[in-house]
Amino acid sequence: MLYGTAVPGSGRDGRPAAWPATPPPVAPVGALPPAPVLPRIKVLHVITRFWAGAGGNTLLAAEGMDPDRYEVWVAGVPGGDLWEPARAAGIHTVEVPGFRHTLTPADLVVLWRLVRLIRRERFTVVHTHSAKGGFLGRIAARLCRTPVVVHTFHGLSFHPYMSRPRRTVYRGLERVTRRLAHRFLAVAPRVAQEAVEQGLAPPGRVEVIPSAVQLEEIPEGFDPAARAVLGVPRERPLIGTVGRIDTQKDPLGFVRMAAAIRVEHPDTAFVMIGDGPLADEVRRLAADLDVEVTLTGQRPDADRLVAGLDVFVITSLYEGLGRALTEALASARPAVATAVNGVPDLVEHGATGLLVVPADPEGAARAVGWLLDHPREAAEMGRQGARRVRATFAPEAMCGAVDACYRGLLGLPVPGRDLGAASGP
Repeated sequence: MLYGTAVPGSGRDGRPAAWPATPPPVAPVGALPPAPVLPRIKVLHVITRFWAGAGGNTLLAAEGMDPDRYEVWVAGVPGGDLWEPARAAGIHTVEVPGFRHTLTPADLVVLWRLVRLIRRERFTVVHTHSAKGGFLGRIAARLCRTPVVVHTFHGLSFHPYMSRPRRTVYRGLERVTRRLAHRFLAVAPRVAQEAVEQGLAPPGRVEVIPSAVQLEEIPEGFDPAARAVLGVPRERPLIGTVGRIDTQKDPLGFVRMAAAIRVEHPDTAFVMIGDGPLADEVRRLAADLDVEVTLTGQRPDADRLVAGLDVFVITSLYEGLGRALTEALASARPAVATAVNGVPDLVEHGATGLLVVPADPEGAARAVGWLLDHPREAAEMGRQGARRVRATFAPEAMCGAVDACYRGLLGLPVPGRDLGAASGP
């Protein structure tokens, strides 16, 4: 195998040559004298909230790196359901006291604690995520002169549904720290484009690495067992969504969509897999509109239950890419999704699902109704979505790309890189 760090001027026609492949050992490892333990690359992920989409992506990236090469740490806001799985996977974890997802005066103390951590452990790479994590993590890394700083855009930290002053503050913080990272990653092409257009990253410095999901745990098609858990007979259409029941996901819009669907398809059932602060409002609105929507609460098997749906819907007002959406497509579910941020990179209208504008329950109802009325086309959209996700969103592919990013910035060989491909920013 050829590796990819360039050696200037050593290739044919003046092109840089790749680092030579490692020769095979001439004796069994057990017969050789013990080799010295080589130092590992220490990586610190700084993330705001270690849960759900961005947290799940970060956990997969952390636990999927070669443990012989990397020592991985994660620091972030205390609480969340991913800290225990991270510790079980052998990842060093630091729940930073006082760290919150909103801006507070205590952020100065959090910054001091991050600086102390980075100086004590002498990380080679600091990889930041999310708004607060990205802002504080990049400043701490600069203060500590960390050799390599990488920031991932899982989505933008500001959106049209924020107040103008708050949106201005978050955009300003992202712009101030854009010079504090050596490389930027984005979970989807449109997210990368938005980051450049908004001045959050310099042109040519954003690399797209699709946000992976655990494909081996997701059924490859409709799953009768999942449908049985959801308690809806197979002959009855079932429309559902997965995610936190909060303002971002517009769960009340989902309920209004359900009420509109029932006009033309009265036998349709609806389910929301997840929990959140708007759950009681969802129940009240469903009762007012006389539509039954089942709320399952938080489910650890949500990625499998989605395979029991006939149509998967997201009504999000803003969304980097949508982890639940990726999992739904992996199980060949036809999808209706709002055309926000990176979602159109995954759901292409008429090919892998249908797109609708956000905050338009009637439009979403028409799209779902079309899929119910055209089962053959809906099934083919689901199959095409599954092929696309399963070819691109494996954890091994994502971790390999992150590894290549780190190696390139450190001047190390990149496995599989073609001859003449130079590394670096």
